[in-house]
Amino acid sequence: MRLNLQSHPITPVSAIDDILVEWSMSETGTIWLRYHASGNVDEVKLPDPQDQPVRMDNLWESTCFELFLSEPRNERYCEFNFSPSRHWAAYGFARYRESMEPLALVRSPEIFLDFSDSHIALEVTLALPDSWALKELDAGLSAVIEMQNGDKSLWALAHPAARPDFHQRDGFTLKMEAAEG
Repeated sequence: MRLNLQSHPITPVSAIDDILVEWSMSETGTIWLRYHASGNVDEVKLPDPQDQPVRMDNLWESTCFELFLSEPRNERYCEFNFSPSRHWAAYGFARYRESMEPLALVRSPEIFLDFSDSHIALEVTLALPDSWALKELDAGLSAVIEMQNGDKSLWALAHPAARPDFHQRDGFTLKMEAAEG
């Protein structure tokens, strides 16, 4: 399935024209994502790609792509950050922005990067922990795009509030269902 992210109205940046996300989820809880940002990539601040994916905090402070997951009708949720550097992060929350803890993964996400002067494409294969490998999840997809001058645009499937906040459950508008095996 393909979805378009929207820039939050108070954070528009003209260097990126659009961000398209493709996704799928298997019955075993493996999620595949491909974020594709089109525009003038020379104006985007990109970290240097690393040889191996490594867990690292505070990735949202620069260009990164994100996935939020929650169980339908449950307050707990998790957040995943994927950087063009191939660094990643995973956190669990008991409820809205509370009790943030590192989320243990069986293995590091596989992260691949492809970019040119007109696009950034980041592809991720993520095996969810057993407690999150459900048949249906509510999901929010988002991106932080940092420009060379330090300005940031914030993109998401939905922006339910006047101020950008990817943690708001009203922004988890995607019903992510496992593909039939």
